[in-house]
Amino acid sequence: MKKLIFVLIILALAVPAFTQVNNDKDTKLYVINVPVEKIYPSGEGYIVMYRSGSATTGTIGIPNNWFTDAGGSAELVKLPVASDWPTMSVFYVDGEFSHVRLYTHPAKSHWTWGNIPMGTDVSRFFPESKESFKLKF
Repeated sequence: MKKLIFVLIILALAVPAFTQVNNDKDTKLYVINVPVEKIYPSGEGYIVMYRSGSATTGTIGIPNNWFTDAGGSAELVKLPVASDWPTMSVFYVDGEFSHVRLYTHPAKSHWTWGNIPMGTDVSRFFPESKESFKLKF
């Protein structure tokens, strides 16, 4: 019985080391994670105000169709209530924009969620294409 338990423990420790296989060794994945100050939902998408330095902020828009397309370029992840501050993670594969994840507070009444007055032109915050989605620092 002791030998069986010992073998199971060894297998449990050794198997995870051999399960991950990376066929494309040249692919480089980079992630930029920034704290989010405020999120403004709009008809075109989410406008995100993020910290771009110690005392400065940047603003960028994430279009709604990026969230809904199959294999979309954006994902909205709702954090547990007692979790850290909302963040935004931008993923780059080989230097090209891949996708963005917006980690938000689940309650829209939380003070990190904001409102934009109706009729406000917010189109200047949204990128023309996925290639132009760049954070400013």
